[in-house]
Amino acid sequence: MIDIIRHGVYYVNNSEFVDSLSGKEGPASENESRKGSMAYRIMAAHQCGGDVFEKPAFKFDSLVSHDITFVYIIQTAKVSGLEKFPVPYVLTNCHNSLCAVGGTINEDDHVFGLSAAKKYGGIYVPPHLAVIHSYIREARAACGKMILGSDSHTRYGALGAMGVGEGGGELVKQLLEQSYDTVYPRVIAVYLSGKPRHGVGPQDIALALIGAVFKDGFVKNAVLEFLGPGIKDLPMDFRAGIDVMSTETTCWSSVWETDEKVKDFLSLHRRPDDYEKFTPGPLVRYDGLIKIDLSTIKPMIALPFHPSNVYEIDEFLANTEDILDKVEKEALETLENSKTPLKLRQKIEGKGLFRTDQGIIAGCAGGTFDNIMTAAAILKAGGDKSSRSGAFSLSVYPGSQPVMLELAKNGALAELISRGVVVRSAFCGPCFGAGDVPSNEGFSVRHTTRNFPNREGSKPDKGQTASVALMDARSVAATAVTGGILRSAENIDYEEKEYTYHYDESPYRERVYNGWRKADPAAELVYGPNITDWPDMEELGENLLIKIVSFITDPVTTTDELIPSGETSSFRSNPRGLAEYTLSRKDPAYAGRAREVKSAASALKEEGRAAAVRILPELETVFKGLSGLEELKKTGGSASLQLGSAIYARKPGDGSAREQAASCQRVLGAVANFAAEYATKRYRSNLINWGVIPFIVEGEPPFKNGDWLFIPRVTRILKNGGEKLEVFVIGAEGVTSFLLASPELNEGEALLLGAGSLINLNRKNLAKPNLFQNPVKSGFSTEFKESVPKNEVLEQPQLKNSIEYEMNFHAARERS
Repeated sequence: MIDIIRHGVYYVNNSEFVDSLSGKEGPASENESRKGSMAYRIMAAHQCGGDVFEKPAFKFDSLVSHDITFVYIIQTAKVSGLEKFPVPYVLTNCHNSLCAVGGTINEDDHVFGLSAAKKYGGIYVPPHLAVIHSYIREARAACGKMILGSDSHTRYGALGAMGVGEGGGELVKQLLEQSYDTVYPRVIAVYLSGKPRHGVGPQDIALALIGAVFKDGFVKNAVLEFLGPGIKDLPMDFRAGIDVMSTETTCWSSVWETDEKVKDFLSLHRRPDDYEKFTPGPLVRYDGLIKIDLSTIKPMIALPFHPSNVYEIDEFLANTEDILDKVEKEALETLENSKTPLKLRQKIEGKGLFRTDQGIIAGCAGGTFDNIMTAAAILKAGGDKSSRSGAFSLSVYPGSQPVMLELAKNGALAELISRGVVVRSAFCGPCFGAGDVPSNEGFSVRHTTRNFPNREGSKPDKGQTASVALMDARSVAATAVTGGILRSAENIDYEEKEYTYHYDESPYRERVYNGWRKADPAAELVYGPNITDWPDMEELGENLLIKIVSFITDPVTTTDELIPSGETSSFRSNPRGLAEYTLSRKDPAYAGRAREVKSAASALKEEGRAAAVRILPELETVFKGLSGLEELKKTGGSASLQLGSAIYARKPGDGSAREQAASCQRVLGAVANFAAEYATKRYRSNLINWGVIPFIVEGEPPFKNGDWLFIPRVTRILKNGGEKLEVFVIGAEGVTSFLLASPELNEGEALLLGAGSLINLNRKNLAKPNLFQNPVKSGFSTEFKESVPKNEVLEQPQLKNSIEYEMNFHAARERS
């Protein structure tokens, strides 16, 4: 049972929650009582200056990226003056591990990563050695620390560390010793009581939580603070399994109470000094409360196409026809470009009998030691029938080589293999469609992180449909026992216990390159032919003329739909090449339409109006519609216009932290997104870091796909903030206008948008360091003016610590 209290509560003496402190002596303010939370304690320790409640600005202890994201994080930081990594930066190679797409390009990225670790002093984890979050749990996460990762599932709360998943731009800022600026998050208590029942694992608890809070956005951008008596009996792998899935609630971060089990885990992993006792203070103000009685949660299944589409397995099997009818109807809208509909009801083989084709236990959520040991026990309890069905397959991916090594030592690996299970190396592929892609119309049950559309790797635009349901490893194994007939682990007689794990770090000792504090400036970065530079991006113009080139009305648009996962990830070191896949499975014509606008924009700038009209003839009508507007005459006429494209989506950005969901739009000439709301803080931040304005449209948009929007004096309004923008719509019906709220931006965000991208901002030193609350390079001159000639910079001693000085110095050194 999950109870939710959606208003503020006080937690008193670690024992009771009350709505108010009437009759009791309380703090002087609510913020004083908020200081009792574990989250506040950690955030305040990482604040770069000023009041953390008023203007949070954090410096993180460590950074982590995988091979889909680290190449262009480093590329972006390099052109901004990076000399060495200022904090430990872990580069894992667990996403593009398979070198089967595009020839050498995946391994080329890995080689680049190793060369960057040597040059800048990083930590490099080779392919197949560990998935990103498994490695950080084993080797880096520590009580009281903050870790920033370019992966949405950056969660280490079970170890008392706050993990935050963001787009690459935020990691670039940390590499340049700029702060992470945000607003103080709501902190919501998650109170655990009771013990999990037989057959229930961490994925079941996580899915129940996601199902309870995702749809109404109750915990969006909040910190989930896990506490209560139910924690003490949960093994560490169990806690981590719940914690890593908290991302799917759309929370910002998480943190748990720590105890002797955390201490033992860190000691086992040779890091006893990383333990610190964390509990809430004697009086804490929380912004909400979620109570979970663990004993009431049953085995769960999340049906396509979201982890929040949750049912108890028993409920699903009792009402399969009705539930699947609903899922199939929803799929018709979600997979609008599919040539074939989703056909799940054909897998019903009788009352309570539903056929699955594949089982997967993998990644940071599923591939833990306890999960795999328990799955092996369930398969063994199933006897000779275990996983022997011909068509049904079961694959297990341990999260790291140390886990694989222990499974080999204790005999579990032999048990799994002897029962027909395919055991693979550490790889995140099944989580995002680059491994174990099922057949057309296949149905896969997985203990992985997501089941978004096409997350299993199918391509509906090519007539392929397949789907994934999320379940715990226990029920996946129970389904394997029946040869693929869906089954709850609650109905299997096996022993549920906490298994003894012996950590052997030799795989890491032999293969991980640890270059922290050993940067070698003379080392060369190694580039493959697919690693290309970012194209130039214009600064924001004064007057925008924007064409809406995609209009998406789904309730939520995921990052997978904005830029597909799977094999396209291999092209993520090539901005122009990857951009061609933007919205390819949602709106295949988008890239072509956006490219046309970009070409017309270049022609307008270089040759004038007539050249732009030749490329995009509809502009003739648009220019005529604009000619009578006084706003345009006041601000320089058509010569002052900056052309760009934009998309409209009701709620874009759910899911991955991948910055490419925004950067690909920018590469194709996007200057804005219009939305009713943004699904996550990280997607909105990605837009801003890439110079794409995140507008909010209240109610139904007064424009449609193909319309042009003229927004005059946009730079002034964004800079000043708070004003309404008059937006003119030029469509087939003529010219109309509406008022659009200016986005709520802090100074740094406004500066980023004005510069056109984070790259531009750092290249040109438009940002004054005080806007970023820079704690390390506080000697930067805040009086530097753009008017200083470039060749005079090196002659001004007062500018010696500035970005501009460093860039000119290195340019001069390279010329010499």
